[in-house]
Amino acid sequence: MATIFSRIIAGEIPSYRVAESDRFYAFLDIHPMAKGHTLVVPKQETDYLFDLEDSLLGEMAVFAKKVVKAIEKAVPCHRVGMMVIGLEVPHAHMHLIPIRKEGDMSLANPKLQLSPEEFEEIAEKIRSLL
Repeated sequence: MATIFSRIIAGEIPSYRVAESDRFYAFLDIHPMAKGHTLVVPKQETDYLFDLEDSLLGEMAVFAKKVVKAIEKAVPCHRVGMMVIGLEVPHAHMHLIPIRKEGDMSLANPKLQLSPEEFEEIAEKIRSLL
């Protein structure tokens, strides 16, 4: 059975897409830690990020870097932090989280509640800066 991320990539489940290539897909996290919190996933279904082939992992980092540069322009932040947890969905992924201080990346922080309009506005702003 396809993972939820594969179903999102296939368009079976809606998402707030910010970037896409032939090998990767980036979309807003629907339970964001900050405005602009984005997930980057390979289209190839692989459970654990560090099980990806070295070349694909490198390409994913370069793809994520482009997304980070757009997030930094679209959302007020000092940096964009990257988090790899990999337990919640069995599909390799990176969390790109706009931060102002280290504590902003704590999993204990409450998640933001955004309207569909806010999500779409943020996604569009990031897309426009790529």
